[in-house]
Amino acid sequence: MHNLIINLRPLRVAIVGAGPAGIYAADALMKSDTASERGVSIDLFERMPAPFGLIRYGVAPDHPRIKGIITALHKVLDKPQVRLLGNVDFGTDITVDDLRSLYDAVIFSTGATEDRAMDVPGIDLDGSFGAAQFVAWYDGHPDFSRTWPLGAEKVAVIGVGNVALDVARVLAKTADELLPTEIPPNVYDGLAANRAVEVHVFGRRGPAQAKFTPLELKELDHSPTIEVIVDPEDIEYDEGSAVARRASKITDQVATIIENYAIREPGDRPHKLFLHFFESPVEILGADGKVIGLRTERTRLDGSGNVTPTGAFTDWEVGAVYRAVGYLSDDLPGIPFDTLAGVIPNEAGRVVDEGAHLTGLYTTGWVKRGPIGLIGHTKGDANETVECILDDMRAESLNTPDTPQESAVLELLESRDVQFTTWDGWHRLDEHERSLGRAEGRERIKVVERDDMLAAAEPDKVSARRRS
Repeated sequence: MHNLIINLRPLRVAIVGAGPAGIYAADALMKSDTASERGVSIDLFERMPAPFGLIRYGVAPDHPRIKGIITALHKVLDKPQVRLLGNVDFGTDITVDDLRSLYDAVIFSTGATEDRAMDVPGIDLDGSFGAAQFVAWYDGHPDFSRTWPLGAEKVAVIGVGNVALDVARVLAKTADELLPTEIPPNVYDGLAANRAVEVHVFGRRGPAQAKFTPLELKELDHSPTIEVIVDPEDIEYDEGSAVARRASKITDQVATIIENYAIREPGDRPHKLFLHFFESPVEILGADGKVIGLRTERTRLDGSGNVTPTGAFTDWEVGAVYRAVGYLSDDLPGIPFDTLAGVIPNEAGRVVDEGAHLTGLYTTGWVKRGPIGLIGHTKGDANETVECILDDMRAESLNTPDTPQESAVLELLESRDVQFTTWDGWHRLDEHERSLGRAEGRERIKVVERDDMLAAAEPDKVSARRRS
């Protein structure tokens, strides 16, 4: 009789994290046969008042093409089977035990927002920054500082991925170049005071090992104020590099673009952006507690595409160092976590502890596999995880919630005085930001303060709270 009751109601799924990974998981659930046979009911929990995660708070503001992914994500969240519950902090406002009492399955898709550690001397000097913190600042994340120190004329960026390119490009561009984007006033004011005229990007291997994507690499040259410079001596390949170029069209395109930068004569654009290869950072140099330089060791290819040190060191005069060596996920209260790998231990998306699947708990996205790959790669993650959920449903081995009714979670949040936002609230906030932009001839101006976001998204709730 119990199984009959379960089969008569929709499958109830909670997704913690409303970025691309979580939304793709919701989409996969709704496209499954279960959606048409049994029905699914999905609640997306998000710590921020607004959805979209990395797209809103991890992509540079001058990347409208990538931000256009929001259009596709919107279509998923518009579906009646999905509810957004924003401004809900997992572990504080709601716990894993709460979710297990409310849902058949819980998917954790919280992404990665912290900087991966880098073990070199001088890492704690004033002027040594994690790229993730800088990205959060220029993307208007409400939980980060409203100001940023931009007094260095020469800056180093460690890393050869797209985040490093984003950081370098934002540092090298003028504030007025970025003004047509959605940057909020505090970010514009900060960038207007930026003194950087030289930005040096460092990678310990060669052009064939860089993790840039071709479009982002080409975009560096689109700015009228940025001169991209590559030393011709950094154009070097071994057999492993040649194999990599033959095996990947993207790798070959990236190497070709870097070669083209190296063979041309430098121009007279005012801001210089140097791409350095075969330079391994070994120490951040300081004086009086502040960054004054970066020491690198020259490397050489070993035939396999990897490099070995040469013992030749160079000290680069810089006043700030940004570390773009990868993101790291946060551990979640009550959920197993592999601190070394920075992921939730899982088998194909099933959360495991000491080899055993924790009934009803799943994961997807960067917190499942680590912060690698492009946004689109999370679709495959989501499909794999959802298939595990459906297999477990067919095997009748999902969680058995006490109160699976859709109203139960709303009643719980309201009883705890959680001021959650909704999908309708996002539409109100979206329109508010667009109206701010229209007043200045821009598409949007992002709202930074959490209270202001809440007031725009759920004005009735804010008014009621103030009256009480």
